[in-house]
Amino acid sequence: MNLADWSDLFVAAAGASAALAGLIIVAMSVNIEVIVRYPTLPSRAGSTIAVLVLSTIASLLGLIPELPSQYLGAAIILFSLVCLVFAIGSTVGLVRTSPLSGILKGAVLIVPVLGFVIGGAILVAGVLAGLYVVVAGMLLGFVGTVLNAWVLLVEVRR
Repeated sequence: MNLADWSDLFVAAAGASAALAGLIIVAMSVNIEVIVRYPTLPSRAGSTIAVLVLSTIASLLGLIPELPSQYLGAAIILFSLVCLVFAIGSTVGLVRTSPLSGILKGAVLIVPVLGFVIGGAILVAGVLAGLYVVVAGMLLGFVGTVLNAWVLLVEVRR
């Protein structure tokens, strides 16, 4: 197995995550008056976009020809830690307003990012199988961001 074997997946993931990020941005612009009325929604939306940008960046980095897996892992960890700051900040706000549901809503953002961090660490160790963990983070991120997109598009209007 080598990094080039993953190129089709990275191309698809980059496109999907960029499209979902666009959806979130459109959802925010359509419902911005409602979103800003809720103290936790702006940071939740920002964290959602951050997870999608992380997926896009990780996918694009994976497409760099002959990039050593250790460099890929280090870059994924770096961008993941930035994303994790957003996700933790959003989760803190969610937990303050509603402890139990805040933890669950925050986990939707934090758990995928942890997949990127762990997968990146495995790549830094020189084990290409870390890509499976990174992809798990992407898939969990897609699920979580679609859930948050639903909240930003529909639930805020209820």
